[in-house]
Amino acid sequence: MAQVRLGNIVKHYGDSIAVDDVSLTVEDGEFVALVGPSGCGKTTTLNLVAGLLELTGGTIHIGDRQVNELDPKDRDIAMVFQNYALYPNKTVYANLAFPLQMRKTAKADIDRKVRAAAASLDITHLLQRRPRELSGGQQQRVALGRALVRDPKVFLMDEPLSNLDAKLRVQMRAELKRFHQDLKATIIYVTHDQLEAVTMADRMAVMNHGVLQQYDTPEVVFNAPLNLFVAGFVGSPAMNLFPAEVADGGASLLGPEGWRLTLSERNAARARRATGGVILGARHSMIGLHGEPATDRIPGRVYTVEPTGDITFVHVRIAAANVIASVGPDIRLRADDAVWLSFDQNKLHLFDVASGQALRD
Repeated sequence: MAQVRLGNIVKHYGDSIAVDDVSLTVEDGEFVALVGPSGCGKTTTLNLVAGLLELTGGTIHIGDRQVNELDPKDRDIAMVFQNYALYPNKTVYANLAFPLQMRKTAKADIDRKVRAAAASLDITHLLQRRPRELSGGQQQRVALGRALVRDPKVFLMDEPLSNLDAKLRVQMRAELKRFHQDLKATIIYVTHDQLEAVTMADRMAVMNHGVLQQYDTPEVVFNAPLNLFVAGFVGSPAMNLFPAEVADGGASLLGPEGWRLTLSERNAARARRATGGVILGARHSMIGLHGEPATDRIPGRVYTVEPTGDITFVHVRIAAANVIASVGPDIRLRADDAVWLSFDQNKLHLFDVASGQALRD
């Protein structure tokens, strides 16, 4: 396996910028997820690493080699695509063997590598079947096996689970994570599903409009988003965001609906650094719901209730804004109930309205 380094890479299509000055390093044996909404540049970035697209600017290193000018076949990478790209008229064995045959590998070595890959992915019993006889999860394992037999330096995966149903996707997430742990493989994984990134990746690169927004561990990205885009994109449900004005020399926030929230000393110091207004951010689990008013509780009204089994999501209207809080399944609330919201001051997020950046300690 190998380290991958992207140095200020850029990709233009005429006047359109698909990837804008992205720099990051994927360490040897690391699983990195590129995440973001459609059109954010994540698949373009992956294709630049693969050599399927030509760079406009910047450098790409795989291991100690700069690969900018190398053809895809010379970069020692293997790709796993969304549609699996299996040959329908070939058996699983023949699908796995094909890339080795193209490299003119000795027949005995082909057989050894195919059977080793099949054993590691638990598809040995499928070797004589054809793709149409396989389930979606089995086809995905064959696609992984075809990449694995090549023993590449880097695996590149482009939304490989998006064609699976919800239950199978959860199962394959666990299998991909185990695949990475067992092989200690270097993996760059593209997905629009931030839950896949959070559950599988060692680090995640959040992109928007071709720009790298944040690159860190899933825990840091979730708990300490650098800006409003990351805060609103990562997490399910998304972080609640409230516009507010800094009041009382930073000691409190005033909402457009007339509510007031007194800030802790730490949060007040952060709010005072805002150049204008502040966006208050809170995850659903950081919001308390109460049946009575009190100081620093924001009044609202239940809009709808979503039981999910072990947790219930409560949508609360504060004037025109919709806020999502969560409670235990034993809490009974109904539409149009009056409620009051409180906040965990130790886990509040504050963002500068002007810049969109997080206000840090």
